[in-house]
Amino acid sequence: MLHFSKWKTFTIWAIALIGIFCAAPNLIPEKDLASYPAFMQKLRLNLGLDLRGGSHLLMQMDKNVLIEKQIKILRGNVRNVLRGKKEGDKHVGAIRYRDLSAKKDRVEFKPSDPADLDRAFEAVKTLITPLPTTSFGTVPGNNLEIEKTADGRITIKPTDPAIAQRISTTIDSAIEVVRRRVDELGTTEPSIQRQGDDRILLQVPGYDNPEKLKDVVKQAAVLSFHLVVRPATAQDAAEGLTEPGTTIYPSKDQYSSHYILEDEPLITGADLANAQQSFGAQTNRPVVTFRLNSRGAIRFGEVTTDNVGRPFAIVLDNQVISAPTIQEPITGGTGQISGNFTVSSADDLAILLRSGSLEAPLTILEERTVDASLGADSIAAGKLAAMIGLAGVVLFILVAYGQFGIYANVALLINIAMIVGALSLLQATLTLPGIAGIVLTMGMAVDANVLIFERIREELRAGKTAISAIESGYSRALSTILDANITTFLAAIILFWLGSGPVKGFAVTLSIGIFTSVFTAFVLTRWLIAVWLRSKRSKTVEMPI
Repeated sequence: MLHFSKWKTFTIWAIALIGIFCAAPNLIPEKDLASYPAFMQKLRLNLGLDLRGGSHLLMQMDKNVLIEKQIKILRGNVRNVLRGKKEGDKHVGAIRYRDLSAKKDRVEFKPSDPADLDRAFEAVKTLITPLPTTSFGTVPGNNLEIEKTADGRITIKPTDPAIAQRISTTIDSAIEVVRRRVDELGTTEPSIQRQGDDRILLQVPGYDNPEKLKDVVKQAAVLSFHLVVRPATAQDAAEGLTEPGTTIYPSKDQYSSHYILEDEPLITGADLANAQQSFGAQTNRPVVTFRLNSRGAIRFGEVTTDNVGRPFAIVLDNQVISAPTIQEPITGGTGQISGNFTVSSADDLAILLRSGSLEAPLTILEERTVDASLGADSIAAGKLAAMIGLAGVVLFILVAYGQFGIYANVALLINIAMIVGALSLLQATLTLPGIAGIVLTMGMAVDANVLIFERIREELRAGKTAISAIESGYSRALSTILDANITTFLAAIILFWLGSGPVKGFAVTLSIGIFTSVFTAFVLTRWLIAVWLRSKRSKTVEMPI
């Protein structure tokens, strides 16, 4: 067991030296790092919010807006089903209805002819589809509940699992949208995590402009183009007077405070391929230029060809930004959005449009800004705690086990370097709890050596030779070391799975530390002791008793 072949020796030190090499760039002052190769510049620890400072936002998605949109889409689907199949200019199998309305959580209508109640019920039932199977293999049910009421009406309501699944998928897509928006700001390593059913936790280390971050992140940025029916009068806006298939929107332009627009959008933000801040050719004022994808360009070209002379409105988050008149067909797939923009606001809008829209707005529930000086204080406190812990451990192991303690301390220092190197290589984010994980790992690494050395001490007391005692100590302690570290590793997995950002940082550091501790405490110290025994050729070992 104390014999190491050349390839084993090479493997052991290759692993150790790779860890030390990956950790080395963290010792280089940041001002001098630019003179080193690019790959070394990347091998630096990413500091978390509590160490580097930055912005912390806890946001909640408005579920009511999401449900309202779902009900509105459901009403349109019901209307299409009741119209029947279109063959030529006629609708075959159409069912006459009245009072088709969208309530808070359902859609209701009443067949014009009571005799059509069953036929309408069967037609609407075609909208029922099974929900996708969950990750646990269970089937949550169907998407809709449909009932007949005593007064001859039919109600269609999304099921609770359907609403929950819709919220879940929307939150997942919102996280990606938020990530793209934050990345556009030029930040590095933002932490974006889901909290509960409808909340998102955003932490951006090193970003010191929380107001701009809030403005960019929370805006829904739902863009759509609609044909204008007419400007709305004050009475229209006050009383909500509209024609069928139209909606009143407030306006930011200088010509009208409200517009009546067709419900059906010409194109939406999903048809955008790119958006950039620019300057208008005639006014030299900031504008946002956009480019449509192929489908959007074809659709926009067709609509503008058929509606030359009519105004169309550019609507952002249910507010008209501008309502220009279509002077000629726009077939190039490009255009611009003008308004009372500054360079900064136009650039922010371009970022929002490029990154995609949120299906429902986000509300800021909690906002915190961590000053960089506080982060520096945390780093200093963490370093002090680590140094005190390291000094205590080194002194104890040296006093308790003499020369064997020297080998354990060498392995401990390499262990710490390997942890830092692994975190740097994985580009993991180091937080204050992560530093606590490193300090805890020191104790765990020494704990393994204590088990081994105490077993060796017992074997020596029993009268065994040095080689026999050391072999027995390592072989008999192995199962105990593995049991202790496996259970700790399982706890770390649970912490990472269920925990939030700082807890996950602790779990990552602890998990890496478990592997490096077993390697250095069991493998590396055994190699060092084996080399010493071969060089000394001693049959006895002195250890403080």
